[in-house]
Amino acid sequence: MTGESGGVTGNRVLVVDDDGALARALAINLRAHGWDVTVAPTGAAGLDAAASARPDVVLLDLGLPDMPGLDVIAGIRGWTRVPIVVLSARQLGDDKVDALDAGADDYVTKPFAMNELLARLRAAVRRAEPAHPEEPVVVAGELRIDLARRQVSRNGSDVRLSPTEWALLEVLVRNRGRLVDRKLLLHEVWGPAYSTETNYLRVYTAQLRRKLEKDPSQPRHILTHPGAGYRFEE
Repeated sequence: MTGESGGVTGNRVLVVDDDGALARALAINLRAHGWDVTVAPTGAAGLDAAASARPDVVLLDLGLPDMPGLDVIAGIRGWTRVPIVVLSARQLGDDKVDALDAGADDYVTKPFAMNELLARLRAAVRRAEPAHPEEPVVVAGELRIDLARRQVSRNGSDVRLSPTEWALLEVLVRNRGRLVDRKLLLHEVWGPAYSTETNYLRVYTAQLRRKLEKDPSQPRHILTHPGAGYRFEE
């Protein structure tokens, strides 16, 4: 880590790294350049801090002690588009591709120059979508849906969902209150090759209603707009 340039930003950065010495050095350098810094030593702590500190950018190490860094990216991406810059000693092309495919915005390998890292952080914040209210936990009647941890409970009891059921619910919840077109749902959950397989939606929304609705025959939360799409209501 060499070099120090870059102006005062006033932006919030979350550093998720289990290397205490590096995390302290990063915090000192970033604060010296005007950043408001939160440090998390584990993936779980990083997910919690992303929800509580609401950073403008996340600086994430992939080699965490409690969970893969890719799972942290997925957890954050479950509810927010905050920029994620991966900081890793892994220099293999596949690692970089996997991180970017999972939702990271940039990838910096160790060792690195501090002025380059600062520039990448500033660029990530500039490219970010306009800020809008985002909540990692959505409460809808008897349901509690934790988008960051990919967990859902009903009346306090955990509900087990398959990966496909969760993916469908996540898209609907992130767009709650709005009609989501059938083609968009199929593309987001199954991929572009399945854009006409509307029977998939009927099957999986029925499964979700059986697990989540008090009365699946009279759903309150997962609503169908015949011929158009689906909507999640709180």
